[in-house]
Amino acid sequence: MENVHERLIAAPAAVVGQLLDGLGRPGDRLWPSPAWMPMRLDRPLGPGATGGHGRVRYHVTGHEPGRRVEFTFDERIGVCGTHVFEVEARGAEACVLRHRMAVSLRGSMRPAWAAIVRTCHDTLLEELLDNAERAAAGAVVPPARHPFRARLMTRLSRPIRAVPVPARAGLLHSALPGPDLADAYTARVHPGAATDPQTWADRVFRDPPRAVAALMRLRNTLVTPFGIERGDRSAFATLARTDREVLLGTDASHLNFRASVLAEPDDDGVTVTVSTHATATTRAGRVYLTVVRLFHPAVVRSMLRRAVEADRGGAVSPRTAKA
Repeated sequence: MENVHERLIAAPAAVVGQLLDGLGRPGDRLWPSPAWMPMRLDRPLGPGATGGHGRVRYHVTGHEPGRRVEFTFDERIGVCGTHVFEVEARGAEACVLRHRMAVSLRGSMRPAWAAIVRTCHDTLLEELLDNAERAAAGAVVPPARHPFRARLMTRLSRPIRAVPVPARAGLLHSALPGPDLADAYTARVHPGAATDPQTWADRVFRDPPRAVAALMRLRNTLVTPFGIERGDRSAFATLARTDREVLLGTDASHLNFRASVLAEPDDDGVTVTVSTHATATTRAGRVYLTVVRLFHPAVVRSMLRRAVEADRGGAVSPRTAKA
């Protein structure tokens, strides 16, 4: 089986070749991480270097600096053969960056390739070519988009998990101790993602999913007759911050609300945790919290998932992949 992706780029071959030689290294500008598991090698790019991305393992079997790199798959993953990146000059100011995979599939990889792996592979490669064109030529139109099966795969690989409110959320604990409602949800993001907690707070609370925005509008309509204040974006104003935590919230007539966003980087990525404390101050507030508990987990999960997927697209790229 052969699978080919290529892109004509309005930049000299030497410029794109420099990007190619950065594969698997710190500061890699080609590989589409954090949207996908990063490519990691155990040494600088060259024959003998071993690594892969996620569970896909391979080693370098050929390297012509600035022109070509060949990887051979570890057969234990059910893929036998090679995948090759190559840069081909098209005059002085243009070149083609090509990825060619020539393999045979074994065992469970055969149905997996047809069901979902090929879609993810094709999407990843188109995004890599986007990165090359953007870095070398300055822009790419239109960028590759994630088809549904690729979005599903990346979502399953990075689930949103419920966790206890972390002790590390010091701003939250000091601002609103002993809350009536307390919960937290966390997501793991690949290396290369933002590490500034304010960036994550903005992604989570300033641009909610459409369903959440609609639910908030419905909430405002329903609560007004009961003397509960209408909510708006001021409820998510930033109140305090540290290098790793941002505290948001407001005090309303019926309850006090605080949210913490923690962004904790390490060598394997970034852990983003959204925690909530709320305390009712009136009888109407206690009734309100009783209802909110029914929807709050789904709302926070949805908002955090959208934030994690903020840099990803949602529809298949029109560019062609041959098989």
